[in-house]
Amino acid sequence: MCGIVGYVGGQQPGGRPLEVVLGGLARLEYRGYDSAGVALVTPHGLATAKKAGKLVNLTDEVAAHPMAPSTAGIGHTRWATHGAPNDVNAHPHLSADGRLAVIHNGIVENFATLRAGLAAAGVTMLSETDTEVVAHLLGAAYDDCGNLTEAMRTVARRLHGTFTLLAVHADAPDTVVGTRHDSPLVVGLGVGENFLGSDVAAFIAHTREAMELGQDQVVTITPGSVDVVDFDGNVVTPRTFTVDWDAAAAEKGGYASFMDKEIHDQPHAVADTLLGRTDPSGRLILDEVRVDEAVLRQIDKIIVIACGTAAYAGQVAKYAIEHWCRIPVEVELAHEFRYRDPVVNSKTLVVAVSQSGETMDTLMAVRHAREQGATVLAIVNTHGSTIPRESDAVLYTHAGPEVAVASTKAFLAQITAAYLLGLYLAQLRGTKFPDEIAEILEDLREIPDKVQAVIDGAEHVRQVARSMVDVTSVLFLGRHVGFPVAMEGALKLKELAYIHAEGFAAGELKHGPIALIEEGQAAFVIVPSPRGRDSLHSKVISNIQEIRARGARTLVIAEEGDTDVLPFADEVFFVPQTPVLLAPLVSVVPLQIFAMELATAKGLDVDQPRNLAKSVTVE
Repeated sequence: MCGIVGYVGGQQPGGRPLEVVLGGLARLEYRGYDSAGVALVTPHGLATAKKAGKLVNLTDEVAAHPMAPSTAGIGHTRWATHGAPNDVNAHPHLSADGRLAVIHNGIVENFATLRAGLAAAGVTMLSETDTEVVAHLLGAAYDDCGNLTEAMRTVARRLHGTFTLLAVHADAPDTVVGTRHDSPLVVGLGVGENFLGSDVAAFIAHTREAMELGQDQVVTITPGSVDVVDFDGNVVTPRTFTVDWDAAAAEKGGYASFMDKEIHDQPHAVADTLLGRTDPSGRLILDEVRVDEAVLRQIDKIIVIACGTAAYAGQVAKYAIEHWCRIPVEVELAHEFRYRDPVVNSKTLVVAVSQSGETMDTLMAVRHAREQGATVLAIVNTHGSTIPRESDAVLYTHAGPEVAVASTKAFLAQITAAYLLGLYLAQLRGTKFPDEIAEILEDLREIPDKVQAVIDGAEHVRQVARSMVDVTSVLFLGRHVGFPVAMEGALKLKELAYIHAEGFAAGELKHGPIALIEEGQAAFVIVPSPRGRDSLHSKVISNIQEIRARGARTLVIAEEGDTDVLPFADEVFFVPQTPVLLAPLVSVVPLQIFAMELATAKGLDVDQPRNLAKSVTVE
């Protein structure tokens, strides 16, 4: 959740560390936060500033009280866990002598015991946070050894829970030390300067060269070096990589919000996720899936683990993978998975879906699955993140940075990647002929143009959304692959507009939910294609008739040319004709736009909804 930035470089007029740190925090605002702060190492010792509320409060404070030029700095945006979101509890926190500053992402689960020990030793705490405990422990450890890296190793071994820590000391003006345990941290490699960040967005404006930092490792950066050791002091050589997007990709590009931009990015997100996945003969080659083909052929069950929007992507994938591969697929909420003693063995393929690759619930489920002998494949968007590093294989989506908290383009890219995985397994297992796979791939390659057509023709959706600014409840109904689309549409409206919204399987109407229908109740209905064998089209049309007869306002998403819906729909939003299993990639787009436009009309911040963070990095 929290945003973390570290920088060390040569002292320059104007204070480059402050510029870099504040710029990095601005690019990390999407992660969600309620306070912000910085600590700089200056010739006069440490200089700190921290303020509750938005980053602008901190920048105003710094402008009103300029800080001295510096050689190193750390910055933090906090999501409150221990203690209220106020100035005192904001990071950084200082050691007793004020010469060491620390920032922290995560939760120190044994902080109460550690705090009691410090209190018994006569240490006075100024805040309610678990992080201040770490600051005092680090200060004492540094006093004992005189080395910030050694102090970090010593203290990290005493902490239980999840943490990323960055620290600076007045006695080490050209050094920033960081460590991680079950919480993300990545290194940015510069020339005469180096960086640390929660993710690469923290430093992408300055370098695209990065280094993965592994579990239980300590990194020390100076202007000319990056050194990594594990908690036992053993030297580690991490993998380096190049970020395949630049700072411009994280800017709004003229759109009113990041979410609006990311909705418009979706055709490219799908196309880029499909790019380069076949050889010259048309055979699927997923280079990132480095699992022996014999292992994948003997898989007899697939479990998709994910949270939120990613879980709905998994539910869409279930329909396609089961149909194409004839393998049973379960979709589990990652935070429930390991607590119910799941049946997992060496013939189970666990597919972990996460935009950030740092979702803590999903990471814990990945570890549990691997302990039980399962093969784990990650579908993620963020290179260098923890989940793909701890999985047996990875299938990267290529959606580029997603800044808005409510996911849009990552959802489409996740579904696309899951389709590729399903087709790849069908190819390996021989459950689809090569020409059938080629035909489905060709259908997938047409999706970007169809998504673009929906976006280009969305003014009707926007108008209806603006007209419903006072609505207090919206229901969403769908069948087959339309059911997870309905749930995703409801989630978007809850996230952005803060109103009651719920997604149902349309077949469940008579089993209870129809009792919610009253005069004026708004209800979206995702209508399946009338084409193809065993179409559910007529049954969903009947559902529309049932709710409209009871006073519902029916908002229908249907294929172009489907005139059967017209007598029963108050509003129709047509989408291009698309094969049934691929239809969610187009039918969800009007729901994204509707939620965004309704929230905007209500005057709400669609990029940073209240109480939400982009990446949930605590369990």
